[in-house]
Amino acid sequence: MRTYILRRLLQLVPLLFGVSALTFLLLQLAPGDFLNQMAENPAISAETIEAMRRNFGLDRPWYIQYGLYLRNIVLHFDFGESFSRHQPVFEVISEGLGNTLILATAAAVVTWGLAVPLGILAAVRQYSWVDKVLSLVAFVWLSVPEILSGLLLLMLAARTGWFPVGGMRSIDYDDMTLAGKALDLAWHLALPALVVGLVPLAGRMRQMRGNLLDVLRLDFVTTARSKGLDERVVIYKHALRNALNPMITLFGYTLGALVSGSFIAEIIFSWPGLGRLTLDAILTQDQYLVMGSVLMASVVLVLGNLVADLLLAIADPRITYD
Repeated sequence: MRTYILRRLLQLVPLLFGVSALTFLLLQLAPGDFLNQMAENPAISAETIEAMRRNFGLDRPWYIQYGLYLRNIVLHFDFGESFSRHQPVFEVISEGLGNTLILATAAAVVTWGLAVPLGILAAVRQYSWVDKVLSLVAFVWLSVPEILSGLLLLMLAARTGWFPVGGMRSIDYDDMTLAGKALDLAWHLALPALVVGLVPLAGRMRQMRGNLLDVLRLDFVTTARSKGLDERVVIYKHALRNALNPMITLFGYTLGALVSGSFIAEIIFSWPGLGRLTLDAILTQDQYLVMGSVLMASVVLVLGNLVADLLLAIADPRITYD
């Protein structure tokens, strides 16, 4: 197992190299740079702009800039400095990444906390009105874009006042007790988590239903029933564990999808996460902040897949990574 984990982590190196190279190339192909926007301000002299260009290293060819960027990461774990914020990139994205992970975790609870039991219910009540209603809801929700659902919930919050229309904390957050802070965070988190979590929920629920139905038709389930076992024992002890294996495989992909899917919700609800930070960096052409954000999102995706593989090995003793 250790060898497998080490090998997967080593595979992360060429992947991140490719992601960084592609991102840097796309940024170089975009017209202008961060200082071109500053040059439009008549209060900033041309000499100041030129001095800043030298300090940021933007006066050098792109391949030298990229080489220096890689050298600083490998030797000093330095992701550069944000042009717009005048802070190290790692310090800027660390808080945004933490907020994004909070949102993705809450969305994962919504997705998997509802998808598995609803999928089991639909499979057990196959062709009943419950199964038909859940199938209809899944079909409708799969047809609703994430941005539309986010805007609808934002309109609901604005008209009813039941939920905040944006942000992560209230104004008096610092004066609250620990329990009050947790409730305030959950209050602000509710709608963004629903927007992000309900998107993959419909698909995962249908997959859970199909997996369980396939397992219930296998011979060992028929044998368990022929022995007179209670139907709940047959479903939850014998069939469910085998039906969950494919879902565990999808867990890592869902985690990565939730992180990337949270970007839209962060922008709609002004959630101070990595997505909103990346958008601001793209609009200001803050190239090192963009690259740091993309690299962090790629790391989360790869680690999510690794976690899914490890969970699958724990759940299914037939799988080994020797």
